[in-house]
Formats: sequence, structure tokens, C-alpha cells
Amino acid sequence: MNQELIRLVDGLARDKNISRDVILNDLEAAMLSAIRKANPDSGDDGIEVAIDRQTGDISASVDGEEMSVRALGRIAAQTAKQVIIQRIRDAERGSIYDEYLDMRGQIVTGKAVRWEGGSLVVELGRTEALMPRSEQIPGETHRVDERLRAMVLDVKEHPNQVKIILSRTHPDFIRALFDLEVPEVAEGIIEIKALAREAGYRTKVAVNSLDAKVDAVGACVGVRGSRIKNIVEELGGEKIDIVRWNESSKTLIANSLRPAEVSEIALCFELGRATVVVSEDQLSLAIGKRGQNVRLGARLTGWDIDILTPGEFNSGLDVLEKALRKIEGIDTTMVDQVIAMGMVNVLDVEEVGAELLTGDLKLEEALAQKIVIACAEEARRVATEKEKEKQAAAEAAEAAKATAAVEAAQAAQTAEPDEANEAPPKADEAHPDSDEEPPETDEKPAPADEAQVETDEEPADADEIQPETDEKHTDSDQTESVMSDENDDNNQ
Repeated sequence: MNQELIRLVDGLARDKNISRDVILNDLEAAMLSAIRKANPDSGDDGIEVAIDRQTGDISASVDGEEMSVRALGRIAAQTAKQVIIQRIRDAERGSIYDEYLDMRGQIVTGKAVRWEGGSLVVELGRTEALMPRSEQIPGETHRVDERLRAMVLDVKEHPNQVKIILSRTHPDFIRALFDLEVPEVAEGIIEIKALAREAGYRTKVAVNSLDAKVDAVGACVGVRGSRIKNIVEELGGEKIDIVRWNESSKTLIANSLRPAEVSEIALCFELGRATVVVSEDQLSLAIGKRGQNVRLGARLTGWDIDILTPGEFNSGLDVLEKALRKIEGIDTTMVDQVIAMGMVNVLDVEEVGAELLTGDLKLEEALAQKIVIACAEEARRVATEKEKEKQAAAEAAEAAKATAAVEAAQAAQTAEPDEANEAPPKADEAHPDSDEEPPETDEKPAPADEAQVETDEEPADADEIQPETDEKHTDSDQTESVMSDENDDNNQ
């Protein structure tokens, strides 16, 4: 009994996820190839090799004569080794392909290994997968040896390998995360009816509960947002809006545009268009940053959504009504029927065409043609007026800009003379009195020429110098008087 062979086969089957019988068949084929190489004169029918599945004993015969595989030479053994390696590789590749083919749409966990031209190679255990740059969340970075989760997007079989494509941007990645984090979704109690995503920025998910006792939105959010918080953290802070599903298109559209409050919705089934009316203060909220909210709402509901203010909506209806009333044979009832079809302006009527008007409103073909032609002419007129208004606004803006530039230049010219006429600051203001003594310096006194220049620049007033002269004369007079008195005393 060859228990060592059985143990090796069982371990290989477990590690490579290959059937035990497949490995034993590959061993038999490898030995058959080695015996054939060692006995080239024997035909293929004369060589037999069998391995007992229970004991592992190997029996071989050539032309009916039993032989031992141990008697094969080194070259035959090398041939058997190469055949075994190749066959096990093929079997393992097929096993990997079948395993991950069934895992498409599911989340796998792997380790980032390296970067290859912008694509991230992820190790999944027995094999490696590739996550292209297009399937990576914008702004998200991954480091080598980092653990990450991704969805199996596609599996392709090549001659030498199995190529597994991973994705973190696909909308089904969000669906798979909800399956992991929300048990009600995994059990089928809560159903994800629709999903729209802009990876890295925002996602809208429409959910519906099959059990009246289970709140779909509350179950997905979790206690204090614990469930949705885990999903947001996995996505790197991507915003997720959970929308309550409704079979009514109007209600669903209103829910998809939250947090904006919708005033009115007009549906045109012929065009697949929904005209949504919101107040002025809700307009920016309904449209969203760079149109993101309305764009995701349109993908979620499947409707082409137009956001209008009440003024724009009523203006379009007035233009449509005036254009229809000019046509002979059109009464108020027909106008109301056209508006009830969701056509809220002349452009909608032109786009719908005469055929649908004839079929839905039961109008005569000639009258339907008149309606379409009249609306088309009115649409062109309105477009021309809007273009003129835009040009006038642009010209007014340019004129205002030019006027502002001229005024600024004039103000600058007026300011220059005023600055020139301003008096220089006084000496007392420029150099206020201070008790501090001037710092001592090692500078030498200025030459006489320089001193003379400074004297010429700041001449002293004559009135200020004259009193000093008078004082000097007075002192001399007093001295002469004293001297004369002393002489008189001596003479006496």
C-alpha cells in the first residue's frame, strides 16, 4: 500500500482545489507518457498504467508484461514530471476560472501587491486579480500590503492565465455592501429596486420593504446610522441617499430629489420627460452641485427630469396656450388635453409630432399638423427673443464694465493732484519732543562745505538774530561804565 502517494494527492487536491480523481488521472497520463518514451517500439495500445484509488498501488504493463515504474530511467522520469506539472497547472487554472466565475457580483477581500501602469494588482490567495484605474474610486489611494474589498466584475480565461477584473466603482458594489451590512437585504425582506451612482461623490438607492412591519429606510440606516456608516467608511466618505420606493412615478421622482421640496410634477409619457416645479429657494437644492442631484434622480427613476421655477413653468404654459388659441378649431378643452399629456411648452408639442396628437387626442391629421407647425413657429420666435435678450444682457454687461473702467481711471487722475498739493508734515510732528538723549555715534563732523550747504538751506531769521546782538551791546556798555567808575575812585 502506497499511503505516501495517497497523502500527497489528498494534500495537493486540497491546496489547489482540484478533484482527487483529476490528479490521479494526470499521474496515470504522466506515467504513460514516460513509459512510452522509454519503450518507443511499443504501441499506445500495448501500454497500460493504473493507480489504485484506495491503496495508491501503481501497476504498469507493456505488451502484456508487467513492469515497475522504478525501472524507468532519468529521462523518462523527467518527462513524467513535466507532464504532471503542466496538467496540474491546467487543472488549477480551470478550477480558479470556475470558482471566480460563480463569484461575479460578489465582494472579495485581498491585499494590494503592486502597481502596473495605473492598475492595482490584488492578491486573492491562490491567484492575483487586476483592478484597472477606471474601476478605482476617484481620489482614493491604496498602498502596497493594504487590505481592501472589491467586487468581482468579470472573469476571462486566457491560454496561460485567468484574468480576474475587480471594481470599486460599479453600482453593484454598493448593492453587495448592503447585502453584507443589512441582514434584511440579504434575507430578501428589503429589496433594492433601483440604484444610481457617481463613484466617489454620491449614490442614491431606492429600497422597498416586502414586510409591512419593517421600515425599509430605517433598516438600511440602522441604529444611529450604524449600518450606513460602515458602508460610507468603506467608500471613503461617499454620500449615500436612501430613497423610499413608490410605484407612483410622481411620488418616486419627488422622493429622489430630496432634500428639495417639490411643488408640482408634470409627466409626459410620450417623451419620457418629467417637468418638476420647485420654488426659487429650493432650486439650487433640487439641481444639486453641478447638477448632481437631478442627474442621479433621473438615473434612479428612469425619467428625463427638467427643473423649473413657478415663473418659468407658467410662462411656458402661457406661450403654449396663446399659440394654440390662434389656431382655428382649437377650444379650451383641447388646450387642457394637450397640457394634461404633460406638454408644458411649445417645444414639447413640436417634439411629440402630429402622429401622437392624432392617436392620443383623436384629432384630425390636418389640425394636428397645424398645431405642430404653429408651435414650431412660436418656438423659433421665443428662441430668437431669448437670443436677443442674451445679447442685450451681454452688451449691457460690457458697457457697465467699460463705464466702471473709465470712472476708475478718472478717480485715479483726480487723486494724483491732491496728493501733490498735500503739505509736508511739520518738524514737530515728524520729530516729536523726547526726553531721551540722542544716541552717541562715531561719525565725524561734516566738512565746512557741507555745513555751509545746510546753513544755506535753512537760513535763520534776522529778527531772531538781532536781539542777541543787542544783548551783546548792552553787556559791553555795562562793562565800560564799571571801568569808568573804578577810574574815578582811583583819582580821588
